Amino acid sequence: MKPPQRRPRKPSASGPSLLERIQPNAAGIDCGSAEHYVAVPADRDATPVRSFPTVTAELHRLADWLAACGVTTVAMESTGVYWIPVYEILEDRGFDVVLVNAHHVKNVPGRKSDVVDCQWLQELHSVGLLRGSFRPTAAIAALRAYLRHRETLVQSAATHVQRMQKALVQMNLQLPTVISDITGVTGLRIVRDIVAGQTDPHALAQHRDGRCRASEAEITAALTGHYRPEHLFVLQQNLELFDTYQRQMAACDAAIEAHVLTLAVQAPAAASPLPAPRTRKTSYDKNEPRFDIRTPLHQLTGVDLTQLDAIGPYSALRLLAEIGTDMSRWPTEKHFTSWLTLAPHNKISGGRLLSSKTQPSANRAAGVLRMAAMTLGRTETALGAFYRRLAYRVGKAKAITATARKLAILVYRTLKDGLVYHDPGAAAYDAQHRQRVIRRLRQRAANLGLALVDRSTGEVLEGAVS
Repeated sequence: MKPPQRRPRKPSASGPSLLERIQPNAAGIDCGSAEHYVAVPADRDATPVRSFPTVTAELHRLADWLAACGVTTVAMESTGVYWIPVYEILEDRGFDVVLVNAHHVKNVPGRKSDVVDCQWLQELHSVGLLRGSFRPTAAIAALRAYLRHRETLVQSAATHVQRMQKALVQMNLQLPTVISDITGVTGLRIVRDIVAGQTDPHALAQHRDGRCRASEAEITAALTGHYRPEHLFVLQQNLELFDTYQRQMAACDAAIEAHVLTLAVQAPAAASPLPAPRTRKTSYDKNEPRFDIRTPLHQLTGVDLTQLDAIGPYSALRLLAEIGTDMSRWPTEKHFTSWLTLAPHNKISGGRLLSSKTQPSANRAAGVLRMAAMTLGRTETALGAFYRRLAYRVGKAKAITATARKLAILVYRTLKDGLVYHDPGAAAYDAQHRQRVIRRLRQRAANLGLALVDRSTGEVLEGAVS
């Protein structure tokens, strides 16, 4: 059944808005799956609201109509993926396209019609009440699409690994309990041999790699079970799907490498040579691309993000794919951390702080920084000491957010100002924190007319510190 057609609402006859129209050449677009509704100022056309189908030819006709109406800037909601084709066409035609968060539009009260939202978007945009969402340049957006697709492939492969583990457990083959990863060298050898028809536990245990911690006797005991045909069939199909996703990831890595090298060639030459890596890592993690990432990223940005603690080459690549290389999009580091939703969202009323929780967000760049912050707790670095101190005082969740915010500030300063970071170490951070605590205690003691005594030396610490 064909859905009912929405009829554009007639412009209000009450006259112009009382607010000053700081952008008189603004238009609004309500994006949909089958058609887009577009509104221009009422004095630009006899029919200021029109609908256009979403086929490419009609989108070009939409752009022609906006140009004929003298429109220079367009606002649209970021709902689903329907906005992407029209956004790219309008951007190529030279329009200033503002992508608006739908939640921000709903928070602005006013006459909003469910029939045609484009008029409300045009009204808000013309008086400057809309703020555009961040979108990187076209080249970085392409890199982001490759990497997001790769993450989808990794997650899909992980799903089939879990199903292989389930099939093994259903046959009472406790292989996942004696080896850390069934997709490692030992695990894959055994699983492939089981799928090929081998059911002798002693023969399967011969596939044990020398680096495996479990002994052959433990593996033999774990592989003694019931090799039922229905579970073997499930194991076989999931293994084939896992191999398929591995081939797809290899092809995706090749496309990512080609795109990164193209971006690096187009970038200006770096002012300083690539420094030596902080660690002598000779192998790749299982879910990382198998090509050199540091060299093209250094050519692209002119800096080395891997100098920052817990930021590896692949993490740096994922960060740049989300935030780009131009930090001027955020005036200060506070704007950057606020966009990442890593800064406190203070709600103040009557001079009293009501709440300072961070806002919920699905920002992928913030997710990369949070994962990096989690690994810092096991390092003897200054950031690691900061994380452990906060985790003891306020809990791990808040400590991860605070540490991720510090990492975000370092990333911002590195990309914008060329910061060369040198880790002072956990001991130096602990000593500096101890001095701050002593300074505050001396100030409080001076205010109370008391004195502090250092029990290790017997020295009297008196007076406030200027």
